[in-house]
Amino acid sequence: MSDLVVNRRLTLPAESIQISHSRSSGPGGQNVNKVNSRVTLRWSPGQCDAMPEDWKRRFMARQSNRITRDGDLVLHSDRFRDQPSNLADVRQRLVDLLLECQWPPKPRKATRPSRSSNKKRLKKKKQHSQKKQLRRSPIPRD
Repeated sequence: MSDLVVNRRLTLPAESIQISHSRSSGPGGQNVNKVNSRVTLRWSPGQCDAMPEDWKRRFMARQSNRITRDGDLVLHSDRFRDQPSNLADVRQRLVDLLLECQWPPKPRKATRPSRSSNKKRLKKKKQHSQKKQLRRSPIPRD
């Protein structure tokens, strides 16, 4: 297997990525029962020296639900019927996950609602309140 080129700044060495194959689940008849077409990719972002620290921190925080206790990211692919397509798919998914975390999120600019949007909101709120008042049972007069 060759190195995984993410972009110009980052190339993951092939030694840092473990690939295993297993039988795919789901329908497929005889083929699915005898061919190891599912691909599992294991990669440890904490052990990767090629990745810049800030990028690594963002990745670990963003993908914390996918990272195991051992610190490995595990991705599976069984979308396709053949092993090479699933291998390409799982490698591309890793690249996409890495590129999502490449840059820090832009800081949010504080904005205030416009006067017209505020009026619209209050008008809708008043109408909703009146609708609920009409649903109440009438108060008996003595």
